[in-house]
Amino acid sequence: MDDDFKGRDDSRGRDEVYSEKIRAGKRTYFFDVRATRSNDYYITITESKRRFNGHGYDKHKIFLYKEDFNKFMAALDQTIDHVKTNLMPDYDYNEFDRRPESFYEGSSNESTPAASSAPAEAPSDDAKEKVDELSTTWED
Repeated sequence: MDDDFKGRDDSRGRDEVYSEKIRAGKRTYFFDVRATRSNDYYITITESKRRFNGHGYDKHKIFLYKEDFNKFMAALDQTIDHVKTNLMPDYDYNEFDRRPESFYEGSSNESTPAASSAPAEAPSDDAKEKVDELSTTWED
């Protein structure tokens, strides 16, 4: 967590006490723990995506309260497992972990895997080999 997030007040009396950021293509996800005035805690999950015209961001937010943590995690785990096991068992889900964040940075006209609206297909063996070749330089 960045220190400049710690204790930040969002003007509604809700202090941000912890934050994680994930860059994923043209999207950024924020997982924030916030405190209420009565010292209760909840999580906000925010998807932020740069607008096509380059002016500002589109944001979508989910509020997750402590009484729903277990149900949310169970449903998320089951959903991901269903995709990985039943729908796309041969897909290399570690492919994108081998790419540096700079791979996804660029102009808004570029196409990234996360921006595609078509169903994802497993990469060809040639593509996997190319990623493996390049991954050695990305690990530096």
